[in-house]
Amino acid sequence: MILTVRWMFYLVGLIVFSYGITIVLKMQHLGVHPWDVLNVALYEKIGLTIGSWAIIISILLICISLILDRTYIKFGTFINAVLVGVFVDLFLWLDYLPTASHTWTDYLIITAGIVTMGVGGGLYNSAELGAGPRDGFMLSISDMVGKSVGLVRIVVETLVLLIGLLLGGPVFLFTFIFTFIQSPVFAFSLKWFKKVIVNLESRVEQKEFSKTSA
Repeated sequence: MILTVRWMFYLVGLIVFSYGITIVLKMQHLGVHPWDVLNVALYEKIGLTIGSWAIIISILLICISLILDRTYIKFGTFINAVLVGVFVDLFLWLDYLPTASHTWTDYLIITAGIVTMGVGGGLYNSAELGAGPRDGFMLSISDMVGKSVGLVRIVVETLVLLIGLLLGGPVFLFTFIFTFIQSPVFAFSLKWFKKVIVNLESRVEQKEFSKTSA
């Protein structure tokens, strides 16, 4: 039962996170996250779908992480790698989200998308069922080179951004301020959802104890 609660948080979190990504992608003329700059660029240059490239890159990062350090790769990491791409493609295919109007409202919509990603990221990470493919990769690199995760993230995402930019990916204002919006929301959401899970698990344990004691 306790594990079921965590999986529910994890899966709902992935859906919310993917929904946020899709909102941002619909406003991509204002810029997207460095990893999505690469996904969009590969989609426009080669084909497939944006979600497909997200899955391919995620699996590649998992393979590298498994070679470097398996500590951060769990079953949830593989679920993350596949489902985020699937949900992003699904939301794009449904095509019910607002499209870019190239007015001030686009700035509100993309900000809402980034905040949604932060909430979704906090939600699925609170379940502690495995780091995301990108996070696992960066943690593995951090351990290998003995540098902080923050520094590794900056270097890796800068390289990813440059590759995506060279391939013609959508780079603009929000590409550079993305983290400053998402990170505080993610940190707050992670802390809050962890408390919710602890409270829920405590209630479940109390109920199970009451049943066994009866």
